[in-house]
Amino acid sequence: MSHCIPRLPIASVITGLVVAMTTFGLVQRLPSTTSSSQGDALLSQPEGKAPAQGGVLISSVADAASVEGAAATPVDPHLTMGSETCVKCHANEVKVWKATPHHRTFEELHRRPAAKEIAAKLGVRSIKYDGRCANCHYTQQVDAASGNVHAIEGVSCESCHGSAKQWLDLHHDYGGEQVTRAMETPEHKRQRLAQSVAAGMRNPVNVYLVAQSCLRCHTTADEELVNVGGHSTGSLDFEFVSWSQGTIRHNFIDSDGKTNDPSTRDRLRVMFVSGMIADLEASLRATAEATQKAKYGVASAQRADRAAKRLLSVSKKVPSKHLEEILMIYSGVTLKLNNREPLIQAADAIAQLGFQFAAETNGHVLKPLDAFIPPTNRWK
Repeated sequence: MSHCIPRLPIASVITGLVVAMTTFGLVQRLPSTTSSSQGDALLSQPEGKAPAQGGVLISSVADAASVEGAAATPVDPHLTMGSETCVKCHANEVKVWKATPHHRTFEELHRRPAAKEIAAKLGVRSIKYDGRCANCHYTQQVDAASGNVHAIEGVSCESCHGSAKQWLDLHHDYGGEQVTRAMETPEHKRQRLAQSVAAGMRNPVNVYLVAQSCLRCHTTADEELVNVGGHSTGSLDFEFVSWSQGTIRHNFIDSDGKTNDPSTRDRLRVMFVSGMIADLEASLRATAEATQKAKYGVASAQRADRAAKRLLSVSKKVPSKHLEEILMIYSGVTLKLNNREPLIQAADAIAQLGFQFAAETNGHVLKPLDAFIPPTNRWK
């Protein structure tokens, strides 16, 4: 994928971003509590210009199912296979998952008083079957006999890695019927992973794909759900390394299922920054849905502002053409109400750059960030 974004020295990018943020009233972070005047300050600025079509050219993905550079989406019930399909090869991974809140959601969420209260405010009769609830909290599947959609699991394998029907056969084809994973050649593995991603798999070979899955639900992109239902605006303290490397970590591949290995230092560095990029992307998508000066819109814009400032800080510590371009894109949009198209356009461009950052960045160059990456005692 190609990006025809004019290259500027990082100092110029930073200066431009700061000027833009000053113009839009974003340099000083607003307090966490929301008021009408705060909403005015952050979401009702003069019209800004979206990234020009001539400035951001993104090549189309040949396969429409590919998740490379695409926004994370809910599980497609028509393509869901269920964890019983995964457990055949990933028994230890599934065992870890079954001990997490993600798995327990299936039996617990709809019984919680807070969830029932939100559902009542929105007129939702069944939390497990309502789309806006199920999109994040459950895995749904179409029943082959009746054609009805029903929840089969909580937050499952496919919630994070994508509905498996179109990529499952590619994923476990190691080069022939008699070829095992241990026998697979490096070249075939590279092709297999690329083909799986092209078919819709959010494979952790690119950590940005997984970060997007996390932030799709740890950012609440539903204005009515927040402003009317009283749902939270998302996990405002979400940080990709600490939230993914603790109890939900399931890295058994390299040891052939024997040990749940921690990620390498280089990989953690790339994850650390990828999480920030995904946070900005998701926050822009959430802000794009804002139509009212209320809790949802202000919180979403504040979160986007915070993510951009963190990336700006990272860009001062490590060289990265991808971060330069992301900051340039962000500086060209306004965090304001009813500004959906420019914000989605910016988020789409950042999604592609996030994928490229994770694919092309050697974690060694991110070593100056080590002091800021959460240590193991802060992993959830």
